[in-house]
Amino acid sequence: MSRREKTATGLLLAAALVVAGCGGPSPTWTYAPSLAPTPAATTGASPAPTSSASPDGSPVSTPAPSPSPPGGVLGSLEISATDTAFQPSTFTVDQPGRYQVRLVNRGSLTHDVTFPDGTRISAEPSRSASGIVDVPAGGVSFQCSVPGHAEAGMTGSIAVRGSSSGNGGEPSAAPDVPADPNAPAYVPRDPRAPAVLPGTTHDIDLAIEEKPMTVADGYVQAVWTFGGQVPGPVMRVRVGDTVRVTLRNPATNKLPHSIVFQGSTVAWNDEMVSINPGEEKIYGWKARYAGVWMYYGGSAPALQQIANGMYGMVIVEPKGGLSKVDQELFLVQSEWYLGPQGEPASLAKAAAGAPSPDFVVFNGVADQYGDNPIQVATGKRVRIFLLNAGPNLGSSFHVTGAVFDRVVKEGIELRPGNAGSWGSQAVDLSPGQGAIVELTLAEDGLYPIIDHAFTHVGRGALGVIQAGDGDPKN
Repeated sequence: MSRREKTATGLLLAAALVVAGCGGPSPTWTYAPSLAPTPAATTGASPAPTSSASPDGSPVSTPAPSPSPPGGVLGSLEISATDTAFQPSTFTVDQPGRYQVRLVNRGSLTHDVTFPDGTRISAEPSRSASGIVDVPAGGVSFQCSVPGHAEAGMTGSIAVRGSSSGNGGEPSAAPDVPADPNAPAYVPRDPRAPAVLPGTTHDIDLAIEEKPMTVADGYVQAVWTFGGQVPGPVMRVRVGDTVRVTLRNPATNKLPHSIVFQGSTVAWNDEMVSINPGEEKIYGWKARYAGVWMYYGGSAPALQQIANGMYGMVIVEPKGGLSKVDQELFLVQSEWYLGPQGEPASLAKAAAGAPSPDFVVFNGVADQYGDNPIQVATGKRVRIFLLNAGPNLGSSFHVTGAVFDRVVKEGIELRPGNAGSWGSQAVDLSPGQGAIVELTLAEDGLYPIIDHAFTHVGRGALGVIQAGDGDPKN
C-alpha cells in the first residue's frame, strides 16, 4: 500500500476546503456531455472492508477485492480516489472495447467515476465498486460528477494506444505526461529547520548533482540539484557572519551551472558566473541583512535552472538571534513543469505566457506532507520559515484552523501582543520572496497547510500539520 493510501485521513480535512459535499441533488457537469441511454453499470459497493495495519502501526481500511470481470471484457483498470484526486488519472489501453473499471475510494467522502455516456461507478468511503465501460477508438474521459470535485482535479482519461484523437472532449487538469506505475517511491523531505551554524565564518562545500528524482507519485524527472536535494540544503547564519561556499560542478555532470545568493551584495559577473563540469568556484559574501533569502542556479536560462530544481533557502537571523520557540519548520514552495519521464523539466511549459505547472509543491514533492503529516506539539509555539522559489507563480500560504500572530515578511513585522490584537490569515509571496510566520495550535487535531490559490492545492500544494495525536475529541 502506498503512502498516499495510508494517509487519506490526513487529506480529508484539506479536501473540505476545495470540494463540495457529496450526495444530495443529481450530479452537475461543468461541461455537459451528450448523454446516450444509460447502460446498466455495476455500482453496488463491495463487501465490507477488512482491517489491517500500516507499517507505522496505524489502522487502515482495505476494500475487499471485486469479483472477476465477466466474459467479453478486454481488461481491468483500477482507480484510487482520495478527496482531491484520482490515482492514476490517465490510462492507455491497447485497443478499443469493453473494460472493467474498479473504483477504490480511499477518501472521506463518497466519490464516483462518471463517463460521458452516462456510466457512473460510485463508492462510499473505504469501499470499492466496479462497472463495465466501453472505450471507443478515440479514447474517453472521466471525472467525479459530484459538484466541485472535477474542478478540484478529480478528472482523468483512458487513451487507446496509437490514437491521436484526444480524450473524449472533456478538459482535464491531469499532467500530460503519463504516470509510470513502476516509478521509485519518492523520498520524503524532513521539514525541520536546521540550527544556526556555529561561529561567525562558515565554509560550506556544495556539489551540484544531476540525478533522477521522483517528484510526485509515478513521476520521475532528471533534476539538477544543489547537494543532491530539491530544494537544496537550508543554510542558517546571523547578520555579520561571513559565508564562503565552494561550488563544485563534478566532471560527471553534463552542463555548466552557477549559484546566486539573493541575500548577498556582490557583483553578478564575479561570484555568480557559470562553471563547467570539472570546475569549482568560491562564492564569498557577508550576511549584512536579516531575512529568509533564496539561492538558485543562475546559468542561462535561469528559468530552466530553477524549474529543474536548482533553488534553496538561506535564513539570516538578526545579530541577537531570533526568540526561542518550541519547534521550527521550513517550507519552500515551487513548481514542476513535467518533461517526459526520466528527462529534465520542460522549459517550453515553464516559459509559457500563462504558465500552468503540472505540480505545485512544498519542499520538492507533490502531496508529501499529506502522505506524511508534520508532527507538532499541541499548545507549543511553532515557527515556519517560508520561501516561494517559483519560478513563475505567487503563493498565498495558509494553515487552516490557525492564525499567524507573528509575521516577518521582507523586513516588515507583525508582532505578537500588538495593541489592536491584529493577526494574519495568509502570507502572500511573489516568486523569490521569503517570510517567517509563527503560530500556536490550541488543540489536538489536523491542520491543513495549503496555498490558498486553490488551483495549486489540486496540483500538490497540500499538506497536513498534526497537533498531538490528531484527534480533537479525546
